[in-house]
Amino acid sequence: MNFSIVATIGRQTLNGSYVEFEKIFKRYGYSNEEIGHLISRENRYSEQFLMSLGADSIETFDASNYEGASQIWDMNLPVPNDQKEKYSLVIDSGSLEHIFNFPQAIKNCMEMIVEGGHMIGVTPSNNFLGHGFYQFSPELFYRVFSLENGFEIEKMWLFFPRADSPVYEVSDPAKVKSRVSLANSEETFLFYIARRTKVVDVLAKAPQQSDYEHMVWKNGSGTKKKQVLPSFIIPLGLFILKKLKRFKSISSPIGTGNKNFFKKLEP
Repeated sequence: MNFSIVATIGRQTLNGSYVEFEKIFKRYGYSNEEIGHLISRENRYSEQFLMSLGADSIETFDASNYEGASQIWDMNLPVPNDQKEKYSLVIDSGSLEHIFNFPQAIKNCMEMIVEGGHMIGVTPSNNFLGHGFYQFSPELFYRVFSLENGFEIEKMWLFFPRADSPVYEVSDPAKVKSRVSLANSEETFLFYIARRTKVVDVLAKAPQQSDYEHMVWKNGSGTKKKQVLPSFIIPLGLFILKKLKRFKSISSPIGTGNKNFFKKLEP
């Protein structure tokens, strides 16, 4: 991955315990002097860390200058042409869910990347109701970063915001030919790496959820086939709700859903 010309959506910080970051950096061979240069208790901005990974140029994009971003731009709007096909790496670590016009914002990010460049995203996926405008599913990113749009997802993982979190590799619903769903009781993040394989017109066609693409959803007359729930579903649901009386959280971190779609990675 080429870190030479980096853009971040929002001015990113190294978010977490200073002590934990100190341990992590030491584990990867950083000296105390180097760690002091990368992060302090007063300054958590990520530029020095990105430079240690090889960044020669870093631009930070935000709608206001309150955190000192280098580029003041509302990502609800198309980025200027001089920002397209410019960056070897674009990083979003918790900004896109706060942008109302998400399709335009993600399109901006994709268009900013040079052919062969990458996008890294860390984004809320489950149990973030009220955190931003949106919380995202794996399906969204697999369909957006598609070959049709000149991209491919290289890796996607799911994890939780704690130091001992297990990490799960997430399958593409199009490949397993089923919805990759999850209901659990912890805040849940997705981490994905996407590569721009070819410069094409991004999002020229709106993505479709993969199970609708693969199923026969049109009849002979070309109209959508009506889907009818079994008659017992609603009465059964009301009966279960009455019995439960109150919401009970799910104790398993991965919760319910088809767990075959989430492959746990060993440390």
